[in-house]
Amino acid sequence: MIVRISLLCLLVLISSTNCDRDVEVRSEEDVGVKYANRCEVCKILTTELQARLEETGKVHDVIEIGYSLDDVQPKKRTKYEKSELRLIESLEGVCDRILEYNMHKEREDSTRFAKGMSQTFKTLHGLVDKGVKVDLGIPLELWDKPSAEITHMKSQCESLLEENESVVEDWYWNHQGSVQLMHYLCTKHALRGTDDSCLYEKVMEKNTKGDKSEL
Repeated sequence: MIVRISLLCLLVLISSTNCDRDVEVRSEEDVGVKYANRCEVCKILTTELQARLEETGKVHDVIEIGYSLDDVQPKKRTKYEKSELRLIESLEGVCDRILEYNMHKEREDSTRFAKGMSQTFKTLHGLVDKGVKVDLGIPLELWDKPSAEITHMKSQCESLLEENESVVEDWYWNHQGSVQLMHYLCTKHALRGTDDSCLYEKVMEKNTKGDKSEL
């Protein structure tokens, strides 16, 4: 027997541990695709760029720049932390990191874009592991590929970054260390005059007492 349910209905199955029937699930397109808005894109972009800056900041302390035709004229030495090289290395491929995200459709706000497998797909994989036939209309090996929302967000990220390249550079050279990147790029520039409430949304999780706490 095949039971037909939607992805949204799978939320009911999250706490279930027993299932002995085949399940046919409608594809993501059937339940709708909700692309990221500008606030969500800026939030993810600044999160990933800040992470890249922290990673690259640990690479060098001091670097040599310029050219020297002989050993008489030494190359200029500068701190890598605020060098152009660090900025270039940090920006390179930063929007590609969005492809590491997944859709967490059990959440309704900006936290639906997050790394790690969503609770819905954990449930689906759990059903498959139990021998249940789950039909999403796509091969199993494609389940964990980036969704339409994620690939679209990568393009949105690239566009937003291109539009605000000078803003990022201004922050890097003049405000790094004194103003948070997310506030400077998103609130003060990219989202200026528009809703930036998504920047303050965080994943909430119930603790053992039933209360909610931030992850």
